Amino acid sequence: MSSIRALQSAAVEALVRVLPTGMPLHHAACTGAAVPADRVVEAVVASFVGATSADLALVLHRRDALDAAAGIDSALVSGQDVLRPALDAAAAVLGIGVLADSRVEDASALFNDASTSVFELTGESGVTGWFAIRVRENGVVGGDGRRSTDTVTGKLGRINNVEMSLTVEIGRARMSVRDVLSLEPGAVIELDRSAGAPADVLLNGRLIAHGEIVVVDQDYAVRITKILDVAEVLA
Repeated sequence: MSSIRALQSAAVEALVRVLPTGMPLHHAACTGAAVPADRVVEAVVASFVGATSADLALVLHRRDALDAAAGIDSALVSGQDVLRPALDAAAAVLGIGVLADSRVEDASALFNDASTSVFELTGESGVTGWFAIRVRENGVVGGDGRRSTDTVTGKLGRINNVEMSLTVEIGRARMSVRDVLSLEPGAVIELDRSAGAPADVLLNGRLIAHGEIVVVDQDYAVRITKILDVAEVLA
């Protein structure tokens, strides 16, 4: 139980670091009853399946906070799109797995479940929102607090047939939604990587290998130069 509590605490800490609130956030444990009923019905919810599975939900106190985070009214950006990176960060602490598409729905049952940990998120102006996480114990945590590599690998057999997105990344850049929507043909985006550096291979957003870009029959491809083992990925 203490290991699950540690995961839940790590998840909310990762989440508040990424939430686009423009101010430092603090979190404190609370109950589902603390969340207003008119807000919990519009929670952004996502499920994580992996060695350790979980259900996650995020509720903002004010709906217009999402509009402020997006920076501009656009049909290209939805509320769950703005909050997705924060949910990704929270799920990342659970280890290898797949975070399903986020959706907006009534999360009353999740917030009021006895096995769910609920956290109140506060900033300088008061309560900003609430985060709920319910961990399902389908993974094994060792007595030293670290997952067993063999156990993680074995548990992943249950999702062998799940299709995942494989992405090759040559670099990254952080931009606000406003800047992205203002891009025009000819604009140059500077990446955080020098020319000739290895490309990253990501499986559903999780780094699994390094490689180099090559051309095969006039199509781009990636030659794998290093596969990261499970321990490196979990780290």
